[in-house]
Amino acid sequence: MNNRRFARTAGWLALPCLFAAGLLAWYVTREPATPFEQAQAATPFEPAVVSRGEYVARLSDCVACHSLPGKAPFAGGLEMATPLGAIHATNITPDKQHGIGAYTLADFDRAVRHGVAPGGRRLYPAMPYPSYVKLSDDDIKALYAFFMQGVQPANQPNIPSDIPWPLNLRWPIALWNGVFAPTASYAAKPNQDALWNRGAYIVQGPGHCGSCHTPRGLAFNEKALDESGAPFLAGALLDGWYAPSLRQDPNTGLGRWDEAQIVQFLKTGRNAHAVVYGSMTEAFNNSTQFMQDDDLAAIARYLKSLPGDPQRDGTPWQYQAVTASQDAPGAHTYATRCASCHGLDGKGQPEWMPPLAGATSALAKESASAINITLNGSQRVVAAGVPDAYRMPAFREQLSDQEIAEVLSYVRGTWGNNGGAVDAKAVGKLRGHTDPASSSPIILHMR
Repeated sequence: MNNRRFARTAGWLALPCLFAAGLLAWYVTREPATPFEQAQAATPFEPAVVSRGEYVARLSDCVACHSLPGKAPFAGGLEMATPLGAIHATNITPDKQHGIGAYTLADFDRAVRHGVAPGGRRLYPAMPYPSYVKLSDDDIKALYAFFMQGVQPANQPNIPSDIPWPLNLRWPIALWNGVFAPTASYAAKPNQDALWNRGAYIVQGPGHCGSCHTPRGLAFNEKALDESGAPFLAGALLDGWYAPSLRQDPNTGLGRWDEAQIVQFLKTGRNAHAVVYGSMTEAFNNSTQFMQDDDLAAIARYLKSLPGDPQRDGTPWQYQAVTASQDAPGAHTYATRCASCHGLDGKGQPEWMPPLAGATSALAKESASAINITLNGSQRVVAAGVPDAYRMPAFREQLSDQEIAEVLSYVRGTWGNNGGAVDAKAVGKLRGHTDPASSSPIILHMR
């Protein structure tokens, strides 16, 4: 009797379990709806649409991940480290075997805006589809036109990821998407003007600025995806660099920059406060300098509307002349290695050699950027086709971990800077996980 009752109970329990398993299987393999479901097979697009798509590709900085120096544009191969293992960017040229040449417009839309490849295969969120989902239908169509007609096919096989089984199973990404990835395109805020809305659209959508500048949660999700969340663009540590706040934080953000200076930085790669370096160099070389002036003005207007956090940022920085003894640890190294460009007074030679007095890297509690650029130097900045003549050299062969820690501690504690001391162990850790910056950056000449 007991065995019969147990079997009957188990049978009833099996039904909801089977239903739940079937529902899960459907959910993790389903292909999201797209407005292009009924779109006709690819036909020649008007040149204006292809040109518009090229501009959207610039806004979206597609080349940053999908191209390598000396290789065909958009042929993939870039290695990206993740907590689970390395993955490689894929070939997104119109090659039918290895690229996206067989994609319909609907396939392309699902991949770009929802992270779902044909057949329901989930893309890793290293592809910033949580931001790209905000792209408009018109921009998606134009981007598709560009990749199908404005990019040369490249017969370049994709490189498999190094993530081991079972961590390489893709279906859990669908659950992650359900919790953390939005599903709707950008909707203009009626209480804001057209310039602000355009800036919000670019920053949140194609520009995917939050991918670097917004801190991540325990599930590696961006803690906020727009201005409604205080962490949005509040600064984040990523791949050995600290992407600073883009909010109105006076020390670690853009609080001391006006709109014209933001535009100048994005257009020329430099202003009185800073010069692009680290990951931002690639974004400048291939994206921001090609943006139209009105789009740059829109970005500046939007960023200036994001309030800072006085509790996080503290008292606004003010310059203080050096009063400490030049015998302080790191002072001699600074005078002999750094002052010829950055000045004994730390004020640099704007707009060519940036100041270290008041620099974000000297005020932020995170010291990764200061360590990284001192160890490895800066990548070549190419503005309007002209490489810069002034690059930060790499000091990994000239200075020990202790010497770098001392000179950075000096910089981060002088002229009113209050970023804090740097430990030699932190320098050694980044030394082992980073490489010198290349003097041959990826510069994409699309057509």
